[in-house]
Amino acid sequence: MAPAVMQALRAYDHGGVAGLRYEEMAVPSPGIGDVLVEVAAASFTPTELEWPSTWVDRAGRDRTPIVPGHEVSGKVMALGYGTTGLAAGDQVFGLTDWYRDGTAAGYVSVEARNLAHRPASISGTEAAAVPMGGLTSWQALFVHGGLNCGQTVIVNGAGGGVGTMAVQLARHANARVIGMGRAGTRDLVLDLGAHEFVETHGGEIDEKINDADVVFDLVGGELLKRCSSMVRRGGIVVSVVESPDRNGMDEDIRSRFFVVEPDRAQLMRLARLIDDGQLRPVVGQTADLQAGQSLFAAKQGGGVPGKVVLCPRR
Repeated sequence: MAPAVMQALRAYDHGGVAGLRYEEMAVPSPGIGDVLVEVAAASFTPTELEWPSTWVDRAGRDRTPIVPGHEVSGKVMALGYGTTGLAAGDQVFGLTDWYRDGTAAGYVSVEARNLAHRPASISGTEAAAVPMGGLTSWQALFVHGGLNCGQTVIVNGAGGGVGTMAVQLARHANARVIGMGRAGTRDLVLDLGAHEFVETHGGEIDEKINDADVVFDLVGGELLKRCSSMVRRGGIVVSVVESPDRNGMDEDIRSRFFVVEPDRAQLMRLARLIDDGQLRPVVGQTADLQAGQSLFAAKQGGGVPGKVVLCPRR
């Protein structure tokens, strides 16, 4: 049985990490179709404190202070009314709703449909590093990008939590993978299966590449514009940062901006790839939940490759 209160990381300031506090709050109750998960490990996206959905509910009402984090692994403790597909005691992982309190806490209430059984071959800490990167990459490459065997894909921001997943999934699909990122991520990106690595520094990149079928952008800005010039006619630019600027882009090149969606079936496919040894999460740093403020700041500064994972004290 879950306790009445828990420790959590809560955000009070829309301006950034300065408003993050580690404090006590009530354990949530699972609603209709929800499960209550005892959090073994949680992860976050460094920009999420800037998202409008972070601070409001689905009706647009302010819900400050909020609990950040949308990736979780842990144990199902209780089921809400009408919940099916999971049982108390199940070890699960998944991606939570944008408009509800997140996973940087001892417990979280999650829609059951957003969770799947955790891969058996990895720890809970590693499992928490999978959902955002894995689902975002899967949807960018295969749902929106239509990547096929033998095609060329550029992953812009290949050393981050999403990029490291994208490189592996693209390589598993037998695509030619070009990773772009900071110099310090070169060895990691190549080790994950990229055929080539292009260093990005101050917006300067090698623009001799002009035959990419898919560009998956995780950076935006000037680098996104430059990458768009590397796509062949008939190719596509997919971004999760901003809508690609079509100014100067060939009319035969498609573009797509999207926001990742939780998907149990895709989580199950990712879990199978992990258990088959075809995909591995990259955990750049693990820390106690109490260190969340400093870890948010470190990740925002770009100094930590892969995912940062936070673990509540028990």
